[in-house]
Amino acid sequence: MLVLVAPGQGAQTPGFLTPWLDLPGVEDRLRAWSAAIDLDLVHYGTNADADEIRDTAVAQPLLVAASLVSARQLFATAEDVSRQVGAAAGHSVGELAAAALTGVLSEGDALTLVRKRGLAMAEAAAVTETGMAALLGGEQDVVLPHLEKLGLTPANVNGAGQIVAAGTAEQLAALAADKPEGTRRVVPLKVAGAFHTEHMAPAVTALEEAVGQVTAADPRTRYVSNRDGRVVTDGQDVVRRLVGQVANPVRWDLCMETFKELGVTGIIEVSPGGTLVGIAKRALPGVQTLALKTPDDLDAARTLIAEHSAQAE
Repeated sequence: MLVLVAPGQGAQTPGFLTPWLDLPGVEDRLRAWSAAIDLDLVHYGTNADADEIRDTAVAQPLLVAASLVSARQLFATAEDVSRQVGAAAGHSVGELAAAALTGVLSEGDALTLVRKRGLAMAEAAAVTETGMAALLGGEQDVVLPHLEKLGLTPANVNGAGQIVAAGTAEQLAALAADKPEGTRRVVPLKVAGAFHTEHMAPAVTALEEAVGQVTAADPRTRYVSNRDGRVVTDGQDVVRRLVGQVANPVRWDLCMETFKELGVTGIIEVSPGGTLVGIAKRALPGVQTLALKTPDDLDAARTLIAEHSAQAE
């Protein structure tokens, strides 16, 4: 059983879209989306530096666009996804890519919403100096009380010994100076705010207004939600969850539990892949994984699809 996953913010690196532009139609598609959302995706994906693409308003549309153009090299339509993929999910902003790939949203609506999401979250992040940091190692029942003591939110519970804390700069500094017992490292993330916390409440209001202008269809492939790891079958419920998820923790650990319950045997992480595959290798031993980083990975991805897709069963 094949699972398709899309990465979240922080996965972007300077120039990561450059090799994808060599493929037929990719640059035209990116330029059309750029015009529609008033953001030069080609520039930011090829020539912008790390600071420029760290900007939430830039990073989020860029990541969703990259996920979609890379996935379309493997699955031309949502129908292709439904025939060959057993389940799909995205981490944080990657949920919007997953919503498009499973047919809940059109690609255009997904890009429009992620542009508004990024702008709203950037505006909310500008109110107070906040950020996020990944804690590597440590037991969940030790880490979570420690974060609560420091006033931090466990914004991403990723599983495999990784929890991402979010809060003010002062709270994160206190965490760096006082790690929970058993935690090996505290790694600051390349994001501009405390996402998936109460600091993002204004962005929820902005997104609630934006989703009223889009049409949602029921997913054609199992859609696994960050909120609780549940498979969501109603398109309107997917959209409601996308809105609320901005200010609530990402439970990627529960998503992976659902993958396991569904019988996952293979996982492909679309571009810029790597982070979620790394977590899966630790949390889901025995599952074959592939990170779609550049077009050079497409042939291996097609082989994995042939071996693990629902169509092959």
